Amino acid sequence: MIGKALGMMFQPRKTWEEVGALTDTELKPFIFYPVILAILPAFAWYYGTTQVGWTVSGKGPIKFTGDSAGLIAILFYLAQVLAIWAVGYFIHWMSATYGAESSLTKGLAVAGLCATPILLSGILGFVPMFWIDFIIGMLVVSYATYLLYLGIPIVMSIPEERGFLFASAIVAVGLVMAIIVMGATVILWDMGSTPTFTD
Repeated sequence: MIGKALGMMFQPRKTWEEVGALTDTELKPFIFYPVILAILPAFAWYYGTTQVGWTVSGKGPIKFTGDSAGLIAILFYLAQVLAIWAVGYFIHWMSATYGAESSLTKGLAVAGLCATPILLSGILGFVPMFWIDFIIGMLVVSYATYLLYLGIPIVMSIPEERGFLFASAIVAVGLVMAIIVMGATVILWDMGSTPTFTD
């Protein structure tokens, strides 16, 4: 799996071709790919918000308490994994519309591999700096989108024109998932997972 993560970052076309040649049985370990990789951003942000903190308007460092950050890190981890799996389900569900032969395993694998740059960028959480995190976050989301547009036609064995439409539909699903996660965050904060800051 580490080889595929590096391949997605440095040799995406070759990696997608290798993934496209795998059977469902061989793709099964990739279902758990985000389960493992999502630990990195959750831990990094836990550490960064409790030990390093960040500065806002010249005041700081602002830090979370350990208990508060721990609960938020767990919820953050679950949100990442469930959102990636949901996108993977929709990749499989929409595949027939675009003439692709897919399976739930293949959909989950594609979604997990596309999320590689986003999950790896979670290492920025060790040193929270808003502007750097924002800029790099935009870059990695753009690269993840590129991976989706590149990979869908290859893995699903469909023409590039149809793959473009398929990937565009998945981008729309991803945006909806982002809104759902933000809405769930507000609800969970209201139910008691609001950040608690140290003095």
